[in-house]
Amino acid sequence: MTTKYKNTLLLATLAIIAAAYASCKVSIPKGASAVKPFNKDKYLGTWYEIARMDFKFEKNLKNVTATYSKNDDGSIKVDNKGYDMVKNKWKQSIGKAKFVKSDDEARLKVSFFGPFYAGYNVIDIDKDYQYALVAGNNLDYLWILSRTRYIPDAVKADYLRKANDLGYQTQDLVWTVQDKDNGK
Repeated sequence: MTTKYKNTLLLATLAIIAAAYASCKVSIPKGASAVKPFNKDKYLGTWYEIARMDFKFEKNLKNVTATYSKNDDGSIKVDNKGYDMVKNKWKQSIGKAKFVKSDDEARLKVSFFGPFYAGYNVIDIDKDYQYALVAGNNLDYLWILSRTRYIPDAVKADYLRKANDLGYQTQDLVWTVQDKDNGK
């Protein structure tokens, strides 16, 4: 093997290791903190997406829900569904979430694509686990969730204020249309 080939192979190996490490490292936006204590069992079940920062995986979707359930290995199954208004069909993504530290802190990492994880941080939730404000790794990802298709104006205003205080551009939120049951 030539020295040039060995160096190229070494650089490629280091790049793969760095990418793998980066994919496992998840963060939370500066100034945000995850809910603690957190009751994972109360969080399980179906949530309606009320609003989101738009990104390519949810482009043109309405009637979006996320259903969380326990996997046998202790992780959480994530079942996202939404109706694509352009393609006129239901879209579904199945993923897996794991707690970053302990399961009493609402900092999770979620993956829909093999070993690549993104942050999923519940940064506010009401005492009855009916409404949640969820932040991703950075200010590009934010969701407002509800157990029903609608959220009270007072909760909406509170979550928008909190998101603004963290630096989110809440005027860019997409307000999800919820006009039919998912997959029916």
